[in-house]
Amino acid sequence: MNISGKAKIAGVMGCPVEHSLSPRLHNYWLKEYKIDGAFIPLSVKPENLHQAIRSLPALGFAGANLTVPHKETALNAVDRVDKNAARIGAINTLVVSNDGSIEGKNTDGVGFVEALEASTNIESLKGNPVVLLGAGGAARAITAALQDYGAGEIYLVNRTLERAERMRDDLGGKIIPVDWKERADVLSGAKLLVNTTVLGMVGQPALEINLDALPVTAVVSDIIYRPLITGLLNNAARRGNPIVDGLGMLLHQGRPGFYSWFGRDPKVTEALRTHVLDRGVL
Repeated sequence: MNISGKAKIAGVMGCPVEHSLSPRLHNYWLKEYKIDGAFIPLSVKPENLHQAIRSLPALGFAGANLTVPHKETALNAVDRVDKNAARIGAINTLVVSNDGSIEGKNTDGVGFVEALEASTNIESLKGNPVVLLGAGGAARAITAALQDYGAGEIYLVNRTLERAERMRDDLGGKIIPVDWKERADVLSGAKLLVNTTVLGMVGQPALEINLDALPVTAVVSDIIYRPLITGLLNNAARRGNPIVDGLGMLLHQGRPGFYSWFGRDPKVTEALRTHVLDRGVL
């Protein structure tokens, strides 16, 4: 990578951060579009997050992505948040303005919907039920995006029912909290099943759910990308359901940030997927 003293710089803050695929993603786009810039991993401990964010303008950064565990606590370190991030209560993208102020945004939900659009007939979701597993930050972003798209009832299934109820109260709309042990009981009639939990991820317990009641026309999506084809997706594909893996969301959520930092609207292509997959860790 050859960069000049005028290069635009952005990065990703996390703890840990070495697992992040964001540098591989953004540096591919920088090379593809011949932009003088770099995107680097920034290992930032939680107790140093505020200082790290406030230092971005002085260091000449155009902005940064945020990953675990910083998406919610970063709200207190920025000068302003956009309406979507305020509604969700978490940010994953920082943009440094010309005046040195820092804006927080959330592109997770947009990334999820764009990944669905690229893989399925998303029009079928309008007015129809969705079952969503989990009630964390990603679930909040995806739920808000699905509400904006016009989905019908969203059955929010979580191991801690109270957390799902708080999310319903925060976001409003047709959100129906469901106890975890009843997860298979709400699948009938669903057009989309989404896993936003860590269950099924490498090093985590398996996601156990009986799919018998799920229509074979329903789309099944898992935002996990390690492994790329999770147990849930494998089981769904074997019964004939269309599936959407988690890599698409990762790639699409990066587009708005790249545009804000580097001034180019990048494309998500098969060549990009191949490049990321070539890392050999998925």
